[in-house]
Amino acid sequence: MGQGDAVVHISASALSRVRIPLPSSGEEQRAIATALSDVDALIGALDRLIAKKRDLKQAAMQQLLTGKIRLPGFSEEWGMTTMASLGQTYGGLVGKTKVDFGHGSASYIPFMNVMTDVVIDPNWLELVDVAPTESQNRVQKGDLFFNGSSETPEEVGFCAVLMDDIHNLYLNSFCFGFRFNATAQVNGLFFAYWFRSTDGRKAMSVLAQGATRYNIAKKAFLRLEIPQPSEEEQTAIAAALADMDAEIAALEARRDKTGAIKQGMMQELLTGRIRLI
Repeated sequence: MGQGDAVVHISASALSRVRIPLPSSGEEQRAIATALSDVDALIGALDRLIAKKRDLKQAAMQQLLTGKIRLPGFSEEWGMTTMASLGQTYGGLVGKTKVDFGHGSASYIPFMNVMTDVVIDPNWLELVDVAPTESQNRVQKGDLFFNGSSETPEEVGFCAVLMDDIHNLYLNSFCFGFRFNATAQVNGLFFAYWFRSTDGRKAMSVLAQGATRYNIAKKAFLRLEIPQPSEEEQTAIAAALADMDAEIAALEARRDKTGAIKQGMMQELLTGRIRLI
């Protein structure tokens, strides 16, 4: 707080003059408090369940993405492969200024859409003006995206995959893309999960170079060796982890809905608009 900033406070005398609605019956007060407390308990239980499910997913990622635990029907030994043998990198939008964004017939994937989750959210895109004559890299379904720099090595190289076929879509200039070769036997979601796993995060942080800001060199990234099970096993692992994510998302939606219901209950019950008894 700088000099001259006023300190806002409420005096005891002013607080004592505040008028609040109060049920005359202690029984009604207790009933309202119990109803709201029950909703709080439900929200707390959902929070604990979500935390447990997240821990279970992290453990499953560590086991499944390293081959320590195999899904039923798979026993073939995993190989190792370089990213260069699977595809090539490309850059995001170039030569754009502030006036090019917020309008236009094209869309681009924002930076935080890449950072936030393993799969690109198709509802979280922004407009950009891209002329037909421009030389820009369009993204495609199945491409991987990485943030190429950060203030710490631990935050470089978060990965997300595009699972939707979206026309005239580009990537923000702070990230780079990776496109698999047509002949590569891969499941992009498996790779996105691997890059977000403990081993994947360690591998990317090792590649990060810098002092005040850390960057990933594309040549070093392409030399990176990662485990590669068969495409069928990749797909099975990705599906198992995606099911866990879907369960967590459903629980989070239920918790958020319950929180909204609680706010509505407070508004109605604590003003006397709705009576319990």
